[in-house]
Amino acid sequence: MLNKNKKYFDALSYHAEGRPGKIEVISTKPTRTQFDLALAYSPGVAEPCEKIAENKEDVYKYTAKGNLVAVISNGTAVLGLGDIGPEASKPVMEGKGVLFKLFADIDVFDIELDCKNVEDFIKVVKAMEPTFGGINLEDIKAPESFEIEERLKEELNIPIMHDDQHGTAIISAAGLLNALEIVGKRIEDVKLVVNGAGASAIACTKLFVSLGVQKKNLIMLDSKGVISVRRDNLDKYKNQFATTSTAETLEESLVGADVFVGLSKGNILSPEMILSMAEKPIVFAMANPTPEIDYNLAIQTRPDLIMATGRSDYPNQVNNVLGFPFIFRGALDVRATAINEEMKLAAVRAIASLAKEPVPEVVMMAYNERNMTFGPNYIIPKPMDPRLITTVAPAVAKAAMDSGVSKAPITDWHAYENELRKRLGIDNDFVNRLMIRAKKSPKRVVFAEADNVRILRAAEGSVNEKIANPILLGKEEVIRKMMEDNNINIPDAVIIDPRKEEQKRAEYGAKFFEKRGRKGVTSYEAEYQMRNRNYFGSMMVESGDADVFISGLTRNYPLALKPALFSIGMSHDSGRIAGMHIMMTKQGPLFFADTTVNVELTEDELYSLVKLVHKRVKDFQIEPKIAMLSYSNFGSNSGKSPEKIRKVVTRLHQSDPEIMVDGEMQPIYALDGDQRAELYPFNKLGSSSANTFIFPDLNSANAAYQILRSMGMAEAIGPVLLGMNKTVHILHHSSNVREIMNMVALGVCEAQSRQ
Repeated sequence: MLNKNKKYFDALSYHAEGRPGKIEVISTKPTRTQFDLALAYSPGVAEPCEKIAENKEDVYKYTAKGNLVAVISNGTAVLGLGDIGPEASKPVMEGKGVLFKLFADIDVFDIELDCKNVEDFIKVVKAMEPTFGGINLEDIKAPESFEIEERLKEELNIPIMHDDQHGTAIISAAGLLNALEIVGKRIEDVKLVVNGAGASAIACTKLFVSLGVQKKNLIMLDSKGVISVRRDNLDKYKNQFATTSTAETLEESLVGADVFVGLSKGNILSPEMILSMAEKPIVFAMANPTPEIDYNLAIQTRPDLIMATGRSDYPNQVNNVLGFPFIFRGALDVRATAINEEMKLAAVRAIASLAKEPVPEVVMMAYNERNMTFGPNYIIPKPMDPRLITTVAPAVAKAAMDSGVSKAPITDWHAYENELRKRLGIDNDFVNRLMIRAKKSPKRVVFAEADNVRILRAAEGSVNEKIANPILLGKEEVIRKMMEDNNINIPDAVIIDPRKEEQKRAEYGAKFFEKRGRKGVTSYEAEYQMRNRNYFGSMMVESGDADVFISGLTRNYPLALKPALFSIGMSHDSGRIAGMHIMMTKQGPLFFADTTVNVELTEDELYSLVKLVHKRVKDFQIEPKIAMLSYSNFGSNSGKSPEKIRKVVTRLHQSDPEIMVDGEMQPIYALDGDQRAELYPFNKLGSSSANTFIFPDLNSANAAYQILRSMGMAEAIGPVLLGMNKTVHILHHSSNVREIMNMVALGVCEAQSRQ
């Protein structure tokens, strides 16, 4: 495990390097010419101003208000750090903004107020109502947070939610409904014990009561013990849950209990306590990072237990990100004047129902699980489930309409769901899914250039993320000195110097000679080549001593590729070696090929390339929509290149009609499906935008991906080497640590698939 100083170093570097912080504001309209600026500001901006002055509701038509949420805190209850002040809360609020944008395409201004007085806080937030479409209160200590939210909901006409209270309540309530269904108990009958009486615990309990839990069957505890009618000086929030039970301790309260909900601190629940609970108990131990009882200990103690925690490394994670982005999305989209009880309950039921639906293959692949079905280990959907936005947001929007708080009702629900999908793009969380899947079964990744700081940082990051077990090739003393000088910590690092591995060099050399003996290589040369880290590392993978080979950061692409080609070779069914880049854009991943290997392809090679790329993109659980690019559109121009593409397309349509491929076409028509369908209605892609691009030659493919990457218009993953018999990836010279880690995750997932 990393030491504390190391964690601090990484976290501080992450927030400080480059542009400080995690968010920025960008323009959504063209601003490159004087004409654009005249429309954006003076004099053109006066026109929408006058329209809004005539009708305030037009602010939603002409400004960003309808998609803008304020994340507001005074820093009095930040994470587990307590009252650390508004400035110190800003990284958390920025992070909340990132989640809003990532999961629901909601824009956020984070606002940190130096304001502990309730009246002053409310006054300041009320004054900001004209700016925002909704307000997310965050990290405000109880009981002030209760009064602040209640007052703002009464006095403002935009949706407001204190996520610390209601986020956990909504997700845990969904899990509770499903857990009770599995164990066959009625919510009206269960005895429920809640340990904790802060903002989140109070909100959870109120929501459980709304769903049917009887107050007479409920016991809540705070740091002083059971909240009982016998206690004096209870505030009004705790008093509503004061019990007449004679129990005074957690141990006494749990005897015969059906459900335990923990929102307190770690390791306060003993095995004896859960043994005293009723048959088929339900335990939601949501203290973070240490649950009220260890998951494995609880399951071993009570095999009939259903358990949820706040942690991602155990089943049934209660994660607020399952709720708040989509609740606000639905509320904003119907211009709700509040987030009311009906909307919260609609979110609960939508999340609960989604867990009972068949899980898409793309989600199971992301988590590397093959039998993810509704049951004790799957009562809550996974955070990366792409169906959340189209399930929860519409449910919340409908509840807002039905309860009379909607000012802009939705009439076409099918169009609305399509709009939600477009907001995030296709598989916009592609990299996250790679990481999650890689974590499920980390592989041995051999790095040929371990005497490079970027490689070492990527190897360290891979260990921290638990996606790979790195093998570092190079001189041990050099690598360890480099790690020490750069504060890089790779526990139990496996470092191999090929020059000192005489036995392995002989073993790998003999195997290499078998492959290359009839191609001019002598046995002496074969063994001597094993002193070269690229040959040695390639042969490690070929011999089964490693699963993934990564090189290329410090040498030219052909020089790094050649040892892998000679040692491992091409798969028997690929027909071609090629390079593909995955360009991560706001619209989702785009696949470019061939970007690195083949200067110019023959008709047969181009035909093989399309099939190779189609198979690889399908492996990512994405349906390839392939455009073969040219300067010509479907015969509009003559020339050797477009004519070759036409022949390839004709062959593919005949031999592989299931492949969605067409061309030749210019990039504008590949990306604009509507325009392509209008002008060329016969095209096989219909009105769909292409997501996979086959370029006519290496020059155009390489230039296209590098321009996008260099201009910051897309993050590149790659080059992904296609057609190899085992998992090999060759990096670009300019690959940064993040890009190398992405390649590691991709390579690990590929190795998993091969197995």
